[in-house]
Amino acid sequence: MKRWPLLGLGLGAYALSLIATAPASLIDAALQAASASRLRLVEARGTLWSGAGLIELRDEKHRSSVAKNIAWQVLPAYLLRGELRCEVELEEPGKHFPVTLSTARVEVADADIALPAAALGLGVPELTSLGLLGEVLLHIERLSLAPGAIHGNATLQWRAAGSAFTRVSPLGDYELRFAGEGAAARASLHTLRGPLQLDGNGTWKAGGKSVFQGTARIAPQHLQQLAPLLRLIAIERGEGLFDLQLVF
Repeated sequence: MKRWPLLGLGLGAYALSLIATAPASLIDAALQAASASRLRLVEARGTLWSGAGLIELRDEKHRSSVAKNIAWQVLPAYLLRGELRCEVELEEPGKHFPVTLSTARVEVADADIALPAAALGLGVPELTSLGLLGEVLLHIERLSLAPGAIHGNATLQWRAAGSAFTRVSPLGDYELRFAGEGAAARASLHTLRGPLQLDGNGTWKAGGKSVFQGTARIAPQHLQQLAPLLRLIAIERGEGLFDLQLVF
């Protein structure tokens, strides 16, 4: 009878040794499965236990991407729950946030991520041609990704927004609030400040298209300069008023 505890202890130690020495590239497979290959870990080095690489956010056709340096350290206590939880550093050494991986989901919490405005075109291809400028700041309160489902909340701010095709700079600061509700998710956009006022709402459903509908209003003194830019992606309804619909 005394052999069984020893055997269990030996198997547990062996399993831990496998995890500790498993290559970091295995994380990439989990990210691909949970994000339909939109999120990748490339140039991975180290192990599942401790490693580094480049985290890539890719467009739907996987033709362009934005990458950030990433490093992680596994927290062993969570292995007993069947989860792989890491403390992650993204670009900024010393600033951590938790990421949890399992066979069913990827979960991120309490994360702040800065990206160039061009990253918006990865999610909405119609915006790519506008030559977007400025900085995008993403705060994730909690976000859980699984095949066909998304749960949680996040806020995205586009600061000092601009375009390579207009001299009006900045166009404004904008905030998008996102809430995942399982097979569907909702987003609301509003303007914090600026001569170009943007407001609207969007929805996403698993297996279907995402739709965003909104309005754009141009301050009278900037109408002549900004109207040509808005006509590229919106329908003009009146003096300085445009309807915007994006399907992606």
